[in-house]
Amino acid sequence: MVAGNLLTKVLADHGAEVVKVEPPEGDTLRAWRVKGISTTWKTLSRNKLSVCLDLRNPEAITAVKRLVEGAAMFVESFRPGILEIMGLSPEVLLAINPALVIVRVSGWGQDGPYRHKPGFGTLVEGYSGFAAVNGFADREPVLPPMYMADGYAGLYGAATAMIALRLAEATRQGQVIDLTLFDPIHVMMEPQHASWQLTRQSKPRTGSRSTNAVPRNAYRTSDGGWVCLSASTQGMTEKLLRSIGREELITDPRFRTNADRVRHGEELDAIIADYIRALTLEQTLAHFDKAGVTIGPIMDAQMLEHDRYVAEREAVIEVPDAEMPGGWLPMHGMVPRLSETPGILARPAPRIGEHNAQVLAPVLGEAEYARLCAAGVVRDPGSA
Repeated sequence: MVAGNLLTKVLADHGAEVVKVEPPEGDTLRAWRVKGISTTWKTLSRNKLSVCLDLRNPEAITAVKRLVEGAAMFVESFRPGILEIMGLSPEVLLAINPALVIVRVSGWGQDGPYRHKPGFGTLVEGYSGFAAVNGFADREPVLPPMYMADGYAGLYGAATAMIALRLAEATRQGQVIDLTLFDPIHVMMEPQHASWQLTRQSKPRTGSRSTNAVPRNAYRTSDGGWVCLSASTQGMTEKLLRSIGREELITDPRFRTNADRVRHGEELDAIIADYIRALTLEQTLAHFDKAGVTIGPIMDAQMLEHDRYVAEREAVIEVPDAEMPGGWLPMHGMVPRLSETPGILARPAPRIGEHNAQVLAPVLGEAEYARLCAAGVVRDPGSA
């Protein structure tokens, strides 16, 4: 639901003409609403065009094939096998356009024992090993509160699609990319398999602490704020201990090396937590910033709204939107940033079928386009 939309958003932000082919009920993301507004759709589908086709009609499939003739890339996220049933198998598409890059997004892949299973990100976040190590040791495994697997897949997919596109442009040879939701998040869990082979022990859930480097945790301040601190190098740890007036701990056998600190992490955490607990959030940040210690506040949306860093980096931009209070919709800025060809916001997320005529009429011809509209193959659902 998210991966393909995110993949194409990255490309659209940087100049690709992305045509979203939607069914009459619209993309599923349109149903994810906050106070009646499709915020996820609006942010992930900016800079795209929308055409609305009844893909149950063979003439709609023919229209898609006509679009493929002039396309560089084709992205789909049906369950494996559905595209073939529709008459749009990779073999058919590559026969139409041999240089086409085809990205097939699915939960579990185009082959393997789970290829026919539906796959949402939640399932692979559990299957990949992520949930097993996320959370605290005395509580249940924790799934991420956002679309993490889809996000990794979308970003991996955008990079991989551009690799394939470069080959296609050089050789006129297209190919199929089998992009699962499982593989990218599984890769991000490295080196879990090597660690298991060495220790025969599963990585424990340690909350915000790290099993690789200590100290690293979230700490509460006297006024109820939270900070995150990471001193994962020897030099930074020594700087931290001096800054809290505990220089003698640098040579303490419990904390002398990183390996020592990992074994005695709870003891060192308690010392740091006691120090921070006596300071306000502002005092904590000022104290450790002056000492050159790597620390930062744990922010929420309310804090980010007026944050200086976010504003000056244009990490959040506002676009006109009549549905939003005040007429403006905040969303993330352009990522990544390119010096010579920066991404731009060319248009807001489209209404269903908003660009039917703009996209389809030149490809099909005016007469054929009008006939398909009259026959209900091309749909105009209105302002949704």
